Order: sequence, then structure tokens, then C-alpha cells
Amino acid sequence: MYNLPSFTFILSTLFLIWMCHSMYTIHNIYNPSACNPQKKEVCLLPSFAETDRFLLFVCTSLDKHPSPRKLNTIWKSEVQLSERQTISVDVKLPAEVINNGSMYMHTIITSQKYVRELNSDVLNSKSSYHSVAPLTKYIPQQAEAYNLLNAQNTGKKSVITSKPITHWKTRIVLNVISEPLSISMSSIPGEIAPFLKLNSKREYLPISYMSEAKVRYRDLWPVNSTYDVMPLEINYEPISIGKFRFLLIVEGSLKTMHELGFTEYDTEDVKSIFFDTNVYLLLLTVFVTSFHMLFDFLAFKNDIQFWRRRNSMEGLSLSTLLWRCVSQFIITLYLFDQQTSLLVLIPAAIGSLIEVWKVKKALKVRFNGFKIEMETRTDAEKQTDAYDSKFMKYLSLYVLYPLVVLGAVYSLLYTQHKSWYSWIIQSAANGVYAFGFLFMLPQLFINYKLKSVSHLPWRTFMYKAFNTFIDDLFAFILTSIPTSHRVAAFRDDIVFLIYLYQRWLYPVDKSRLSEYQEVDETDKKVK
Repeated sequence: MYNLPSFTFILSTLFLIWMCHSMYTIHNIYNPSACNPQKKEVCLLPSFAETDRFLLFVCTSLDKHPSPRKLNTIWKSEVQLSERQTISVDVKLPAEVINNGSMYMHTIITSQKYVRELNSDVLNSKSSYHSVAPLTKYIPQQAEAYNLLNAQNTGKKSVITSKPITHWKTRIVLNVISEPLSISMSSIPGEIAPFLKLNSKREYLPISYMSEAKVRYRDLWPVNSTYDVMPLEINYEPISIGKFRFLLIVEGSLKTMHELGFTEYDTEDVKSIFFDTNVYLLLLTVFVTSFHMLFDFLAFKNDIQFWRRRNSMEGLSLSTLLWRCVSQFIITLYLFDQQTSLLVLIPAAIGSLIEVWKVKKALKVRFNGFKIEMETRTDAEKQTDAYDSKFMKYLSLYVLYPLVVLGAVYSLLYTQHKSWYSWIIQSAANGVYAFGFLFMLPQLFINYKLKSVSHLPWRTFMYKAFNTFIDDLFAFILTSIPTSHRVAAFRDDIVFLIYLYQRWLYPVDKSRLSEYQEVDETDKKVK
């Protein structure tokens, strides 16, 4: 009889199709096809070559659409389209900006090389391209860290205000299209169509653009009355049409994320992935991220399936399970306190709820109205608990507690914190990261005593093992992840390798029927 493909097989196949389509789409965005007159296509030609030189004006203004008289020129020079350069200037802030006002930066690129000053003729000329971007941004001010024991900080309280204040952008990236690509009039990309400007010969000018997506959180300085002069670094970066299209698409995605409630700090990781890496590493990131999502889903599915059918804790470490539940909550609070991206925080919060459900199953807790009842543990479970308690007694007394206390004291004396709550959470999180490895050891000890690994959810372990190695990569790509969280990514690698060794050392006897193998066989029948 013909067997239908399993759900895992169908999901994996759909995933591979989607992944190939996504990478093909990214490739087409980055590498647009040039117009071919031989195919009778009507072409839109560029008005420039890569080696052409233009006159660049950089101005500031309090208005987004000012008259030439209200533009204050802070820099003027000739530039070659394809040549990168960095411009550093100091900008004096008007009183309006210091009092929570706005300020804009205007750039004018013109082929009129012998213009002494900016005027309406240059600004409105068909050979000039004008772009504008805000130099200020309204976001809530972040809390400052300080030494909690310093006498000078007595009574100081670090508060994150919800009211947005003006922040100055110390760095602006000015992208100018330097690729003289002929574009088919019938297939002008919708993203760049609003930015095209034609000269008198019906040729398009080099597009200049200052993207909000390239403004990083670390480049924002709060504006106050103490400093009325702010530094400004302008990075002139040539860009191809394909990269410009990709930039606009990512910028649109970031706007959607902000509308869904993500803050500027939450999107830092997305910006890091897309703008701090080259195209090949970006494709690798998309490839790896896709597999991470697949393994996450399969691990979640098999983990829930295993624990839903599990009626005995024989061979499983209860202390490890309880520790994982507590540590997951501590890590979630720590990531929230450190203002980690929601891309990391949301999965951590969901994981906390799942761990609570597992503990309920493990303790055999039942709710009878307002009463909480616990079932009696079997002899096999009591034997497992005895091995577990024996190992945890020495581990906690001689290793865990002393090191947690010493780590917390050291952090209090030599590390800055935003508040006492922040110190408590960070100390607890550091204990979780450092000794989470130790709390995985009781399960290894139980496996050794029972000379068996058949009681473990191996499908879930293998999917999580794959994701652990992927996490090692992402721990150093995502910039907002705390250092202790990065180091902890390598902790699980060692444990999974030991589990694999025990799997080889204590092979499962498939001729024996046990509860665990029945669960496994049932799983196969379901599929």
C-alpha cells in the first residue's frame, strides 16, 4: 500500500522551494538586466559615466523644503561618482533644534562645475539632483549605567523616559548611483521610479539618497543645551542600481516593523545583517536563517509531541528540567533589561511558557478546582531522583553557590549598571550562562548510571544541535546580543557532543519494548 509522505518531508520540501525562490529573487534584485536595443526595447540612458566629476553641495536647514536663501552650505567640493570619501564637519545647532526642534540635510549634485555659491538657478536646474534627509530623530532617551556603590551616585536613579527627545545623527551615509546602466522603459523597477530625474536630453541623472535604514542607534546623540556644536560625518558611497533597489526594499520592511511596534533598537540586528555584510555573506545568512527556522519548528513540534505523550520521568533529570525553566525566565528578563532585539526576546519568552508546561508534566501536577494535586512517583522515578539529587548536592554546594556569589560581588564592584534591579538580573543571568552548562551534567550522570539513553527525545535533541551550531554563527553577526549570551552559545556544543558519545556508547536495544520506544513507534505511525 502506498504510504503518504510525512508532514516533516512535505514541510522540508516546501521550505527548500521557498528558500531557492528567495535566493533567486535576491540575485535578480542585485543584478538587474540592462536594456537591449536589439530586442526593440525603448531604453532610458544615463547622463553620466563612472569617472565623471560633479560638484557636490552639502547644506543644512530647519525646513524640509526651504528656499535657497535658507540653505546653509557647510561643505562644497568636486567629487568623482565612483570614488568613496568621508567628509567630517562640525555643525552649530540653532536654538530651535536645541529646544527639541528638527533639522535637515540637503545635498545637491550638479554638473555645473564652476558655480561659486548655491542659488535658485542651480537648485532648479535640470542638471542638478537634490536630495534631503533629517539630521535629527525623535526617540526616547536610554538609561545610563553607573557604579551602584560610588558615593557620587548616591540618590541617582537611571530612568528610561517614554517621551521622545531630539537626537543628533552623527553619521550620514550618502549613496549615489554611479553605475551607468541603461534601463528598459517598459520594465523600470517600481522602487526607483520615484527617484528618477531626467535632464534636457531625456537622460536620467545620478540618483543621490540618504537612507534612514543606514542610521545606526550608536550614531544618535541626545541634544541638550550643554553642546551647541555637533560633529557630522558624511560617508559618500557609490552604489549600483541593484543595491539601491535592495536598500529601498529593506527600508520599506523596517518601516513595517516600526508600525508593528518594533523600536529603533529592535531593528539594529536587521540593519547589521543587511548593511554590515557583503552580498555573499548576506546570501549565506538568508540560507542559514531559513534552516534555523525549519529546525526550530521541527524541534518545537517533536518536543511538544514527546512531552505530551510522556507519562513517566524515569531516566530524566527533574533538577535539569526545573533549572531550565527558571533559567529561561531569568534569561528572558535579562534580555528585556538589556533592551535586546525583539527578534531574540520574543522566542525567549515563548520558550519560558513551554518550559513551565514541561515542569507541570514532570511534577504530575493536576488542578482539581482550586486544589493542586500531585500524583505519586513510581519506584523507577524515585531511583532516577536519587541519582539526580546525589549529583546536584555536590555540584550546588561546592561549585554553583560560591561562584554565583563571587560573580555577583565582582560585578557590583567593577561593573556599571542602570539600577539595582539591573544588577540583580544581570548577576542571575551570568550565573545561568556560566552554570547552565553544569546543570546539563546531571542528565549525563543519569545516563551513565542507567547505561541507557532511550528515555531522551533524540529527534528534538538533533534539531536543537543543528540550531546550536547555527547560533554560534549568529552570536557574532547580531550586534545587540550581550557578550555572555554569545559565549553561552558555545556551551551547548560540548553537551550535545557528549550526548552523541553516550548515544554511541549505550545503543538502544530495539528488540526491547519500553514506554520510550512505544512513543517513538507511535510517532512513526502518526507520520
